[in-house]
Amino acid sequence: MRRGPGTPRPRPAAAAGGRRENNGKRPAKMGKNKGKRMGKTAKTTKTVARRSGIRVADAAAAAERAAARQEAEEAARRAHHLKELSFTSGAERALEELVFGDSLHVEEDDLLRCLAGPQGHNDPERETLQKDSSDSEVENEAKGNLLTKKPAWVDEDDEAEENVDMTHRYRKDFMKSDAEKTLTKKKLKRRLEEQFQRAMGGVPAWANLENRKKSKKTASDSESDEDDDLLRRTGNFVTNSESLPRGILKMGICLPANQERFANGRLATVQFHPSAQVVMTAGHDRSVSLFQVDGIKNPKIQSIYLESFPIYKACFSVDGEYVIATGTHHRMFFVYDMMSGNIIPIQKVRGVEERFLRSFELSPDGSFMLVTGTSGYLHLLSMKTKELISTMKVNGRCTASAFTPDSSKVYSYSKEGEVFIWDVRSRKCLHKFEDEGSLEGKCIALSKNNQYVACGSASGVVNLYTTDACLKERRPKPVKAIMNLVTSATCVTFNPTTEILAVASREADEAVKLVHIPSYTVFSNFPVFRRKQIYLAQSMDFSPRSGYFSIANNKGKALLFSCKGRMKSILGGRVTECWHTLLRLWRLHPWR
Repeated sequence: MRRGPGTPRPRPAAAAGGRRENNGKRPAKMGKNKGKRMGKTAKTTKTVARRSGIRVADAAAAAERAAARQEAEEAARRAHHLKELSFTSGAERALEELVFGDSLHVEEDDLLRCLAGPQGHNDPERETLQKDSSDSEVENEAKGNLLTKKPAWVDEDDEAEENVDMTHRYRKDFMKSDAEKTLTKKKLKRRLEEQFQRAMGGVPAWANLENRKKSKKTASDSESDEDDDLLRRTGNFVTNSESLPRGILKMGICLPANQERFANGRLATVQFHPSAQVVMTAGHDRSVSLFQVDGIKNPKIQSIYLESFPIYKACFSVDGEYVIATGTHHRMFFVYDMMSGNIIPIQKVRGVEERFLRSFELSPDGSFMLVTGTSGYLHLLSMKTKELISTMKVNGRCTASAFTPDSSKVYSYSKEGEVFIWDVRSRKCLHKFEDEGSLEGKCIALSKNNQYVACGSASGVVNLYTTDACLKERRPKPVKAIMNLVTSATCVTFNPTTEILAVASREADEAVKLVHIPSYTVFSNFPVFRRKQIYLAQSMDFSPRSGYFSIANNKGKALLFSCKGRMKSILGGRVTECWHTLLRLWRLHPWR
């Protein structure tokens, strides 16, 4: 059934048992209950609002009281702090007087006026203070008060001596003996100072307090003069240090000294000329060769051939005019006169009953030749006549010997590890000492300044002694035991300035070490790591000014290295003398 547009929708009839609608209106009873509930809700809301207002007011009052209490406590703390600050010591008051003047108890305006100084008027009292300010009496009093201030407390542990473990690997080098396993801090400090002074060559000026105080007094007077000198001249103001630094040695690799003529076999000897820039090589190929050393080409000067005479050792004479050479299996030896070009054979020395003449040493003054024989015999010969002067005998077998720089004594090293000291004039044994830990002696060397003695043993240990200890003690303690070689130490030599000690072994490849004498440390950059170039070292030598270092090896080469820190001294010191010697050699006979 369709409805018209204005026809209302019929309402459904009420179900059985249901309530009948009252013309779209709810019952009056329901409206009355609702009004009551709304009234109660409004009353409850007002009560809660009134109570909340009271609580908020109480919280605000409590916060205000807490803030006031905190401000009072802060004010009390500040007052207490200011009260403590008001009690100043005498030194602080003196310092305040020094900074602010005599105005400790004046008002703030007076203090500011005192700091600002006088403006527009002359104060006689201030003029008096300015005149007396140069005396700085107040300064001295204030400093005195500050210096005499007593410490707040004294710790007993600071005064107690504490022992330091010396067996640590960083402190082993400071031990003078195995018994010194612990040292006090004072003794360790003294050891460090001694090592520093040895490395620096004494106490430097900046470390000497007395000199610094004196220099401060005169510094102001000399500053103006130094500035004037600096501005008046030009040039290099930075120069090389006279002392050789430790750690890394600045060395350059040059062409071999015998580049133009390598030996057929191993080289037995390499040695620099004492006055000219010339190097000599000799070996088992029965030849002696001379080369001019320039580090670039190293041209050959001359070579001589000794028939059926493999050379065991060759050496320049002190004046540089002769070469003495001994053979491996011969009783005779040769003397080569470089000025005349003659080769003089010395067939036999009367009184020397030896099967072979091999090892020998020449005295630094050029007067004696010491031949090492068998069964511990030492034969002293005259360099002029080549005749026997006297014979000395050591206990056991003598393996090496060396003259002192003044040629007055001879150090002979026996196979049993004992060192005998002989007087050259009387040929008597002055003293004998044992090389520490040596089972078999191999080589010995003395420094050019007669300060050190180096003894190399079959175990590879090279002990470094001072000559004073060797002359006085029977069992001296070495200042340094060099343990960088693992095979027998067969060669040791000092450079002319006693800054470097070269140790080597001919029983292993690359077994060469250079030791920095002032600090007793090994240079870490020699030989070059993982680069085989030296092979078996047979002989070593430094040039007269330590500008060059040469090593003779088993390959017939005389390797040459330049010490860059010492090149100026060798090139500038004896160039004239070198060329004079070469010119004399050139004029007297032609080169072959």
